Amino acid sequence: MSDVEVLKPLKTWSHLAGHRRKPSEYEIVSANLHYNDKNANAPYELDPHLFMNEWYKKNTFGTPLKHAEWNAFRDPEEVIYRTYNMMQDGQETYVFGLFDQFNNREHDKALDPRWAGSLARLYTPSRYLFHTIQMASAYIGQISPASTITNCNYFQMADSLRWVSHTSYRTKELATAFPDKGFGIDERKYWENDPAWQGFRELMEKALTVWDWGEAIIVISLLAKPAIEESVLRKLGESARHNGDTLLGLLTDAQLLDAARHRRWATALVKMALETPGNAEVIKGWIAKWEPLVDKAIDDYCSTLPDVADAAASAKQATRNFRQSLGL
Repeated sequence: MSDVEVLKPLKTWSHLAGHRRKPSEYEIVSANLHYNDKNANAPYELDPHLFMNEWYKKNTFGTPLKHAEWNAFRDPEEVIYRTYNMMQDGQETYVFGLFDQFNNREHDKALDPRWAGSLARLYTPSRYLFHTIQMASAYIGQISPASTITNCNYFQMADSLRWVSHTSYRTKELATAFPDKGFGIDERKYWENDPAWQGFRELMEKALTVWDWGEAIIVISLLAKPAIEESVLRKLGESARHNGDTLLGLLTDAQLLDAARHRRWATALVKMALETPGNAEVIKGWIAKWEPLVDKAIDDYCSTLPDVADAAASAKQATRNFRQSLGL
């Protein structure tokens, strides 16, 4: 009778066993969760010529943005579903506390009707824009090559939905206070036709058709989102304060906290990508391709904010400063 080798039981998951320490909760529930990165010829473990297999091979494995082990990526803040809900429950409590407090003070009754008209044109249509971020984040998360990258995009997707919800809530409140301004009625008209939005509409419609994973994550994380954050959040928030709309200023501040967290994980991902020779040139090529469209979107929108000095120039510079901080 042959000897039977007795295997020693693992003390942790095999992909975490080499760390020589107890894995964190983040590592246990976030790392190496994808199954479709095991077989380069058939990610979905069916016919290699299946549509989704071909799609994944071309747009995930075939991206020019390369790294030997994308699964090594870690969110610098180690956000997981449990902690995300705790953190954002607190954020939502704060935001809805703002809504309740300013409603009790009859804030909207004190707004200048002309500013209310600006909100109908420049603020409440932003729910369409935030929804494009949500859709783009969902797609990037779906085809990301590592579960830790997927998670960051899915939390970003959830934040974008929260921004949509905040805007929708304010739309209803403003519709009640100013029934003649078209709140809840004219947003689609503004989004599709108003010159202020056409740069962002073109930018995001084109970004949503970028199937290559590498280009998509660079376009959204380093170009489109920073442009939206610096103009439709930061600059609009400044304009709101100039016009006595403290509520909108505080609301955009709260949303910018989410945006700052998104930039931190994007920074970590780009720095990891730059470890691979050739990636810097690939990323810079994408930036050069998309930056003119991004700049046009900022110019179109910020030109409608005359009470914010140098709004477009400072917003564009802020987006460039972010990219330059990454060595780009």
